[in-house]
Amino acid sequence: MNKAILTTALLLGTFLTQTLIQAQAAPEQGSVLLGGSATKLVGVQPELDNKAPDFKVVDEKFAPVSLSDFKGKTVLISAVPSLDTGVCALQTKRFNKEVSGFDDKVVMLTISEDLPFAQKRFCKVENVDKIKVLSDSVWRNFAEEYGLLIENRGLLARSILIVDAEGMLRYRELVSDVSHHPDYEAALKALRQISSN
Repeated sequence: MNKAILTTALLLGTFLTQTLIQAQAAPEQGSVLLGGSATKLVGVQPELDNKAPDFKVVDEKFAPVSLSDFKGKTVLISAVPSLDTGVCALQTKRFNKEVSGFDDKVVMLTISEDLPFAQKRFCKVENVDKIKVLSDSVWRNFAEEYGLLIENRGLLARSILIVDAEGMLRYRELVSDVSHHPDYEAALKALRQISSN
């Protein structure tokens, strides 16, 4: 009997310890896991079903590009920390491949804090030529407007946003651990539904 109580106590202790470790590792609202540690995000993320904030980023020639440039189109925004990392490269190539499955009323963007020179080189090497790859490195306006700047790192948190043709934010996935992939299937399903309305 004493052995059963001791075993139960040990199991309970192990469970509580694991729960505490998971709770310490889980990011709070307004933060993400980076290298296993919770890291704060700067800014406030806009609410779903509200007007999506406009933003200003640059293309490969440093020409300004704004969300408002795509007025009347459904826009999927794939935000990544850096194209020079494996998950970010795969995420960008995945959406570049998926563009062909949608009509010209849908625009897909990848936005990162990488310099336009690095983005242009990446696109050339990886044959990324359908999705628009844009840089937030000049003003960090996108990061601020969407609350996605990782504090003290100068990187964007990994996320997927979908803005409908009326400019309303209809979908958002903030990936809790920047080393993980987003839910591609959920994003693409949402994009199909939103763009068909």
